[in-house]
Amino acid sequence: MSSLDREERRGSPRQGPGRLATMKLGVGMAPRYVLITNTSIEGVRLQLNGVDVIDEFVLLFHGGGGPARDGTYKVVWRQGRDVGAKFVSAVTENT
Repeated sequence: MSSLDREERRGSPRQGPGRLATMKLGVGMAPRYVLITNTSIEGVRLQLNGVDVIDEFVLLFHGGGGPARDGTYKVVWRQGRDVGAKFVSAVTENT
């Protein structure tokens, strides 16, 4: 079966191309810039170049466009330099 024959299992459509976001990994750690290769209301796909990602982190998006939103995300899969993460909760003003 080719990838074109596979049934789409995602709950919401993905949008691209990439967007820049700031990733906050924790207290006392410097924020990192990451490339978001596609987004949906439910989650994101990140391309990481040398960034070690913990299982839960905060993303702050730059510029408008797309369904993704600032908030806490949880890693649901890892593949090479890419990570898929689902939206968990909105950020508060103190984040």
